[in-house]
Amino acid sequence: MNDSGQDNVRMSLVGAIVAVATIGGLLFGYDSGAVNGTQAGLRDAFALDDAGLGFTVGSLLIGCAAGAFLAGRLADAMGRKRVMMISAVIFLIGALVQGLTPDHTIFVIARFAGGMAVGAASVLSPAYISEVAPAHMRGRLTSVQQVMIITGLTLAFVVNYFLAKAAGDSLGMIGGHPAWRWMYLAQSVPAAVYLIALFTIPESPRYLVSRKRDTEAEAILARLFGAFSAAAKVKEIRASFSHDHRPRLRDVMAPGTILRPIVWAGLVLAVFQQLVGINVIFYYGETLWKLAGASEETALQRNIVSGIVSIAACFVAMGLVDRIGRKPLLLIGSAGMTVTLGTMTWVFTSGALDAAGNLVLDQSIGLVALVAANLYVIFFNVSWGPVMWVMLGEMFPNQLRGSALAVCGLAQWAANYAVVQSFPGMASGLGLGLTYAFYTICAAISFFLVRSFINETRGKELEEMEGWDER
Repeated sequence: MNDSGQDNVRMSLVGAIVAVATIGGLLFGYDSGAVNGTQAGLRDAFALDDAGLGFTVGSLLIGCAAGAFLAGRLADAMGRKRVMMISAVIFLIGALVQGLTPDHTIFVIARFAGGMAVGAASVLSPAYISEVAPAHMRGRLTSVQQVMIITGLTLAFVVNYFLAKAAGDSLGMIGGHPAWRWMYLAQSVPAAVYLIALFTIPESPRYLVSRKRDTEAEAILARLFGAFSAAAKVKEIRASFSHDHRPRLRDVMAPGTILRPIVWAGLVLAVFQQLVGINVIFYYGETLWKLAGASEETALQRNIVSGIVSIAACFVAMGLVDRIGRKPLLLIGSAGMTVTLGTMTWVFTSGALDAAGNLVLDQSIGLVALVAANLYVIFFNVSWGPVMWVMLGEMFPNQLRGSALAVCGLAQWAANYAVVQSFPGMASGLGLGLTYAFYTICAAISFFLVRSFINETRGKELEEMEGWDER
């Protein structure tokens, strides 16, 4: 709501809604991070080579791309809440099957299904929060999504570490199952919590208005912001929708071109958030540090350190995003990631290979790599990590938000898959130095793209986003 209505905001209800919605982010992070300590188990159980491992790990991301696209469209047809509930059920079933099945094909199908749930949560949680949060704190509240993603990642790292330690390593047995199986089964707990919690939150009022259910929308807005503001807000929302049709996929297109400029801007954010290589550390952190000469236990410990650093950086972003704005944070992040990725490129290029082909670093150089990696994670999570989700949830006009999220979510997860799928081959074929040089170049390019194509959205009501299409 506008600043004049800030005092009427029921923060207890808004906070509860945000807490529930962002459990989807926790699942997103947990499922993304759980695979980090399971790769030895996957190779052993399914006799996988590098390409097979990359596909098995990446099958989640193929599902994420499909889930993000379908969720964006289904959210306009069925509602944000209902689609999130469906995704929670799919996630729960997928976690159990991944933890139990001895068949690789079924495992990949379950991982793909879990990915669909993750993809749905990734686009719907920030969109839903944006649609219920007051404008003056929308950035902070939507940034909770990234905090929960990193919390989920870190929780997965911690669980993986203690399971591997209890069993001796990830292949050791606990209760009749290898430890790496329990790393997948553990995902079912937050999935069940998410499903139950979703029954307690209301539907998005903007979705209800799009379906001509104005009375229900006004009742929810009255609970959030007070009765006086609710009626006026429903009229504003109603005016932002097309009078001749409901939201549809074709709304993202503009006459004489493929996509509206605002959608191209969203694609820049979605794709380059992945091309800087952040998920190489999140998904392949253990493998990365092993390539750099660390033991399995040390590699898992470094994952936990990276996760804790990431959470702290996200809280910094929450404190800044509604003060200095989205665009300045993106520019700071791009510059910082360029420098730190460049440092990692230099470190990995200066190492030597042992007889087994693994990278060996001097202790001092290894410390530089560790510091640079954590600084890189800090810059990402102060900027592109949370801000991309904030902006995708808020930057599109009401009429095309679901469809634009479908397109950008598909692109974001496709880029994620391309990076994760290519990393094992790039690392073994080109070496870590050239691999990280590519991520460095992408970070540098992202700076100039943000400066040229991204507009500030801080403090604007969602109904004010219409002007973004005119450049």
